[in-house]
Amino acid sequence: MKKMKATPCTSVQVTSGLLMGAAFLFSSTAWSASCCGGGSATSLILPKFSKSMVNIAFDIESYDGKWDSKGTYVPAEPGEDLNQYRLDLGYAHRLSPRWQAAIVAPYVWNSNQYADGLSSNTHGLGDMTLGLTYEAFDGIKCVWKVRDWKDLAPAAYFGLALTVPTGISPYDDVANNFEITGRGFYRLDANMLLDKTIYPWNASLLFSYGKYLERDVNSVNGTPDEPHKLELGDRMLGTATFGYTHFLDNMDTMTFSLNYSHLEEDAGSIDGRPYFVTEMEKNSIGAIAAYSTMNRDWVYKLTFIHAIPEDGQGQTFPVTDILTVGVSHVFR
Repeated sequence: MKKMKATPCTSVQVTSGLLMGAAFLFSSTAWSASCCGGGSATSLILPKFSKSMVNIAFDIESYDGKWDSKGTYVPAEPGEDLNQYRLDLGYAHRLSPRWQAAIVAPYVWNSNQYADGLSSNTHGLGDMTLGLTYEAFDGIKCVWKVRDWKDLAPAAYFGLALTVPTGISPYDDVANNFEITGRGFYRLDANMLLDKTIYPWNASLLFSYGKYLERDVNSVNGTPDEPHKLELGDRMLGTATFGYTHFLDNMDTMTFSLNYSHLEEDAGSIDGRPYFVTEMEKNSIGAIAAYSTMNRDWVYKLTFIHAIPEDGQGQTFPVTDILTVGVSHVFR
C-alpha cells in the first residue's frame, strides 16, 4: 500500500470527518426511545420505569464531496468512492429512578477508492462512549390531550458523555492514514435533551457542548513530526426533530420524523497557539421511520441523514449521506 502524507483537506480530513458523529452517544438518530418507550427520541435513552436496554445499529456512510475552508462545496472527483461502515453496540442501564448510564462501542470498516487509483480496505474498533444521564421528571410526559399547562412540560434529560479514544487515530503508530478508525482524543460532552409527545405529534430538541483534552503528538499518519501538544476546538451540536405517530390496529406504532442538525468545532491549538486547520462545520437534514411494538419493548428504526451539498452549509468537512438500520430491546 502506498504511503501518503496527509494535508488538511486530503483523505485524512475526510476520514476524520466521517468519524466525528460516529462515536457520539447523543447525536445519532438510530437509537431508541422516548420516555414513552416509542421511537421518537434522538438518543440512547432508556424509557421511564425500564431496567435496561440493548441497542444494535449499522451505519453506511457515503462520501459525496466536501466543503473547503471557505465553505465552498467541492464535488467528489471522478473515480472517487469513499465509504465507511459502522456497527454500533449500545447498552443502557437504570441506576436509580432518575439516573441511567450507557455505553456505545462501534466497530468501523473503511472502504475507499481514490481518484488516483489507490484503494484501501481497513477495519478496527472505533472510539467508545460512556454516558451518564439524569431524568428531571418523575412520570410519563406523553399525553393525549392538553388539559392544563403541566401537560405541556417536556421530558428533560441532562447528561455527560465521555468519548474514549479506543480507535486507531492518525497520532498512533500507523503506517498511513487509511488505518484510521478513531479521532485519538478524549472528549467530555454536556448534553440536554427535551422530548415531548402530544399524540399523535412528537418533538425533541438536543443541545450539546463538548470539550477535548489536550494530548502529546509526535507523528501524524506514520510520518514523524516535531513533538507538540495538540487540542481540538470546542464542539457544539444542535438537533431539532418533529414527528407523527400512527397507531396500528394491534396498538403497535409507526413514527415518522424529520430533523435538522447543526454541528461545528472551533479552531484547535498547537502548544497554545490557534490551529484553524481543525475548524469544522456541517448542516444536515434527516428522515426517520420507527416501528414499535405495543409493549414498547422492541423498536426498529430506519434513518437517512443527508448533508446539504451547497455553498455555506459546511466548512472543512466531508459531505456525506448516512443510512442507519437499528433495533433496540427494552427490559422492563
